[in-house]
Amino acid sequence: MIHTDTIVALATPSGAGAIAIIRLSGKDAITIAEQQFKSVSGKRLSEQATHTIHLGHIVDDNRTLDEVLVSIFKDPNSYTGENVIEISCHGSNYIQQEIIQLFLRKGCRMATAGEFTLRAFLNGKLDLSQAEAVADLIASDNEASHQIAMQQMRGGFSSEIAKLREELLNFASLIELELDFAEEDVEFADRTQFKALIDRIMMVLKRLIDSFAVGNVIKNGIPVAIVGEPNVGKSTLLNALLNEERAIVSDIAGTTRDTIEDEISIGGIGFRFIDTAGIRETKDVVESIGIQRTFEKIEQAQVVIYLFDADSVFNKESVEKVKTEIEKIKNKYPQKPLIVLANKVDKIEEPQVSTIQNKIPEIKLLSAKSGRGVEELKDNLLSFVNTGALKNNDTIVTNTRHYDSLLKALEEVSKVKEGLDNGLSGDLLAIDIRQALYYFGEITGEISNDDLLGNIFANFCIGK
Repeated sequence: MIHTDTIVALATPSGAGAIAIIRLSGKDAITIAEQQFKSVSGKRLSEQATHTIHLGHIVDDNRTLDEVLVSIFKDPNSYTGENVIEISCHGSNYIQQEIIQLFLRKGCRMATAGEFTLRAFLNGKLDLSQAEAVADLIASDNEASHQIAMQQMRGGFSSEIAKLREELLNFASLIELELDFAEEDVEFADRTQFKALIDRIMMVLKRLIDSFAVGNVIKNGIPVAIVGEPNVGKSTLLNALLNEERAIVSDIAGTTRDTIEDEISIGGIGFRFIDTAGIRETKDVVESIGIQRTFEKIEQAQVVIYLFDADSVFNKESVEKVKTEIEKIKNKYPQKPLIVLANKVDKIEEPQVSTIQNKIPEIKLLSAKSGRGVEELKDNLLSFVNTGALKNNDTIVTNTRHYDSLLKALEEVSKVKEGLDNGLSGDLLAIDIRQALYYFGEITGEISNDDLLGNIFANFCIGK
């Protein structure tokens, strides 16, 4: 899978803009670029120092394509570990394509998705978990996911795994050495120290595995379903949370006939709010489909907001009916955090507010129209996320592949511990130790295959 040819791709988003960057990487990148670049000072790129920038023109025979800046990064001091050229040109689609097509004709190959980062991995500039963090960093859309991706890209997670693997490998070597001297019945690996190491490894693995629940939420956002009867202010609440007129609001019951979704960041954490169709009995076919989707969205949500009209409770309905609806949601979705909001409290008197609070103690007061209680709701939502690990800069696992390998490594290490407790021989212990080391190596890429790498880097954008 080692490629030595020179690749080219657009490194900035496609489309017109002020500036675009075209990247070349490979043994001949500087030579190929030099042939098409005319420096205003007459310098040859191949004679210039690494990490320098040069002004000039990209030319195709006698035709000037654009005035550009060319950055030089010589191997091994580059992102990919190869010779790299980055051309900053004007952002016209036509100019971008003309320059790329020129280099394709001159011997470059169009880079595949993630091939620059793949080469960085293959050339030892990044381990596999750091390479995957590049994709997470590009995709990060809130402070928390950005922070975790940066920590992983700097090697926080992989260094922790590498340290555990190294310590386990040292003991594995001593166990393997014992097998070579089996007839002498000698013990090179101190079993007491080995048990202490295994206990510590298991503790770290469990902590990393547990962090995935938080990491997955931070990476993908928390889906929050806003449910309730028609015309209680669900769409108004969504608009208040998003601070824009995202959902249509009217006094007509059944206005929202399908789910509406949008995402905001609260305290650095992404929350995806889902405004659902009002739950009621209806003969309207389209509205019925919307109500059915409401229940589907509740299934998918991690948090449920139940909204009711505080004014209607006294004018049309009873508090007992609201309590019944709340109990239904609690009984059907016992594992989902439920926030109960009494909306339109600005329309009722204080004694009526107190009556509702006495009968439904867990309610929170809200006026989505005026914004009262919206900030308190955001704080309440944030309390469902354990951000302690994030604030303490602890390692947080966000990648499903890493999570799976950690689970398998913990299973094998648990077998080693069980074997030590039962006094198993070194040869049997060695089998489980080797398997645990294998799963540690899977995370950092010390053990990988073409199918795994292809699957990982296929999800990257071209040019990275």
